Amino acid sequence: MRRKANTLLPLEASILAAGLRLGEFHGYSLARAIQAEDAARRLTAHGTLYKALGRMAASGLLASRWEDADHAAAAGRPRRRLYEVTGAGARALAVWSAATAAPATPGYGGLPAGGTA
Repeated sequence: MRRKANTLLPLEASILAAGLRLGEFHGYSLARAIQAEDAARRLTAHGTLYKALGRMAASGLLASRWEDADHAAAAGRPRRRLYEVTGAGARALAVWSAATAAPATPGYGGLPAGGTA
């Protein structure tokens, strides 16, 4: 089953929310941030996360770039791919959040507070 265009999966919403809190991030720092939140159950494997990051960058929700090679070498590790949430990503998260928010009901069963129609 294909999902609707312009919709987010729960994992993608978690990535965008954590990414907005982190600013510029790499996959491992994002995984730690997601696992620290209630949404940790959405992160089933790091492979899932990196596939989602690639898909989201390709669709314009995230911008990505490679870290400076000299910086990585000085730290004694491979270069990291760095990501940042784009304006389109922030807007998509706002739309998703509004659509998934529970509607406020003033009373029981849709009745106004006080119980009479």
